This record gives sequence, structure tokens and C-alpha cells, in this order.
Amino acid sequence: MDRLHGNFVRPGDLVFDVGAHVGDRVASFHRLGARVVAVEPQPSMVRALRLLYGRSKSVAIEALAVGREPGRARMLINVDNPTVSSVSPAFVEAAHGAPGWETQRWSEAIDVAVTTLDALIAKHGVPAFIKLDVEGFEAEALSGLSQAVRALSFEFTTIQRDVGLACIERCSAMGYRRFNAALGESQTLIGEWMDAQDIARWLIELPQAANSGDIYAVAA
Repeated sequence: MDRLHGNFVRPGDLVFDVGAHVGDRVASFHRLGARVVAVEPQPSMVRALRLLYGRSKSVAIEALAVGREPGRARMLINVDNPTVSSVSPAFVEAAHGAPGWETQRWSEAIDVAVTTLDALIAKHGVPAFIKLDVEGFEAEALSGLSQAVRALSFEFTTIQRDVGLACIERCSAMGYRRFNAALGESQTLIGEWMDAQDIARWLIELPQAANSGDIYAVAA
């Protein structure tokens, strides 16, 4: 993980970890010498983040979801697997009955506050890298970003390729020209850097069984 993130993060950089969960990526960014804004709306995950990083001067914790505009949202909670809790009903609907997702259940819901990436930038400064892992809400989150940062990543799933394609389109419109990807939890880039058209084709042609991964975008 550190080797992968080291392609994008340098000591002293500011990083936004959006969808921080319990902080495994926060730990990686921290080890690389970055300052981190950990953004996570689930109360139980926020408690874990505060336990681990609440006293760290280089980690700020924001108990928020991130979307297109500020407000409130209903978050669907997967009690048994909270890493796939989501504020996207479309994501939960796409997962219903899909191969590999049969055992997943979203049995609870909570009301959460929503901010935007622009608002986080106004509060904390411009990050060198943004990591987005928000279970089907990545395109909405990117819609709340009006300026390109040096690099970013967003999660994709094969049950919602349209969300990944929308993210690629948004990144391209903001000026990102180089793209790569890592499958699942491999923490390894797939190969040579591509343009937006080629990474979109790669995502479309990816086997359904690939399930998920992260696409990385670097500004020109």
C-alpha cells in the first residue's frame, strides 16, 4: 500500500482520505509523511478513527459524507460489512442479487451530514491527493470538486461501471490526462498509463468477476 501511494504522495503533502473507514489508508499516508484529512460519516468508524488518530496533529477527522452539494443524506448501513455502507440507493440496488454480493444486507439507515470536496478544500487547503472510496457515490463526490488537484483515485465496481465511467468523464473535463488502475486489494498498478478513452475501454471490458478496484488520475 505504501509503495502504491508513494507514486502520488510525498512527505509534507496534504491528502484527503474520503471514505476513511477505520483508517488503513490513513495509516499508509501517515507513514509516508503526509498530513491527512480523514472523512467518514459512520459513527462507529469515526469512533475508531478518533481512538487511533484523535491525538495526532497531522490527522484531521471529519465526520461527514461527501457529495455534490452540502446537506443531509440517508446512509444505508450494512451492519455485518460496514465497509460497503452507502448513501447511494442505486449502489445497494445494483448489489442486490449480483454475483458475489448475495450475502450482503443493508438493514439499517442513519441520517448523515454531507459536505463537498470544495468545502473541505476551503477549510483545510488544496490536497496533493484525494482518495475516494464511497460505495457508488464517487461521481457525486467528484461533482462537488471544481478544481483539479495533482492526483486522485476513485473506487469502481463492475456492478456499477456507469459510475466509474462518469468519474472518468468528470476527471477528463477537469484536465486529468493520465489514468491507471489497481484491481481489488492488489495495491499494484495494472501497467502503463492510459488516456481517458483507453481507461474507459479497459473498465468496460473488465470481467464481471473482477468486482472492484481503484482508478488513479493524474493532472496534466
